[in-house]
Amino acid sequence: MDVAKGYFDNPTCGRLTFKEVIDEIINYIGERPGKEYDVVVGCDSSSDQDPCFPVAIVVLRKGHGGRFFLRKIRFSHEENKRFVNWKMRILREVMLSCELALCLREKLEEKIMEIEEIPNYEFKYIHADIGHNGATKEMIKEVTGLIRGNGFEPMIKPESYVASGVADKFC
Repeated sequence: MDVAKGYFDNPTCGRLTFKEVIDEIINYIGERPGKEYDVVVGCDSSSDQDPCFPVAIVVLRKGHGGRFFLRKIRFSHEENKRFVNWKMRILREVMLSCELALCLREKLEEKIMEIEEIPNYEFKYIHADIGHNGATKEMIKEVTGLIRGNGFEPMIKPESYVASGVADKFC
């Protein structure tokens, strides 16, 4: 599964390709280049038999709002049989987030090299929809290790608003 292929939805811009998402992120940051920005990725999933995996990219203009881009990923019924176990579904969420974040970081860095003013942004966090309360607490070490192993810092509930807030609303 190439998570960067397909379309992302944005409330302002509508349906965008991944390349157009990169352009929109650069344009958004370019509107107010003196501000600080965070780029964050997160994913959630529905708990039904054929889960949907909304993966979100959020660009925060610190203290001044932000933008988000969302892609709903669905697997075939046969592939979804692997997600009957909730732990496998959580791991798939994290793997989709890591895959998107790695691709996004690479493409953003390439695009930034083409512009004159280097933006003041950080892209170091992946948000996971797990926390110290509930059944997911037993997966914290595994999930945070997976995220760190991909070169990002993990954020879990209650700080993981991209996964447990933005993506969750679109399950």
